[in-house]
Amino acid sequence: MPVNLKINGKPVTVDVAPDTPLLWVLRDTLDLKGSKFGCGVGQCGACTVHRNGAAVRSCQLRISTLEGADIRTIEGLSPDGTHALQKAWEELDVPQCGYCQAGQIMSAAALLERNANPTDTDIDNAMNGNICRCATYIRIREGIKRAAVLKRGGGMVPASGSPGRPGGADAETADNVGAPKSLFDATR
Repeated sequence: MPVNLKINGKPVTVDVAPDTPLLWVLRDTLDLKGSKFGCGVGQCGACTVHRNGAAVRSCQLRISTLEGADIRTIEGLSPDGTHALQKAWEELDVPQCGYCQAGQIMSAAALLERNANPTDTDIDNAMNGNICRCATYIRIREGIKRAAVLKRGGGMVPASGSPGRPGGADAETADNVGAPKSLFDATR
């Protein structure tokens, strides 16, 4: 079944079975390997892409439902690595193994498109459901904050930390001691 859509700004027609998940079309048909298979049931976020600007799980989207959709993958975020999130991720050494990071970055990019200055709560809510097997949630949160500063055109480091190790990922303050409030707090 031919389906016409836009992938990373380019018109594409794919002819696959109508129930084929977008993830497999991206990876197997279009050779875009950035989106990863994690769980296959939309729970981990490793396969996150943007559909018409919104972060979605590509493993759960049947290609037959995407006629005319505008899809952006990690490869289309910034091919030269100059997106604020890519810069922040590198600057702050956010990933550990890196497997989930394309999905993390795509979810964060959707957040920053609608909120230029997210709070910790905004970040936790937007990123909830993106699983990091290495538990780098605190670094991911700091990377998003740093990217927000970069995106706004500021070179200043967020108040919560320094460029090398934001907020001192190990630092405990009266504000952050206690039970986890979200998955992003689970590493404390």
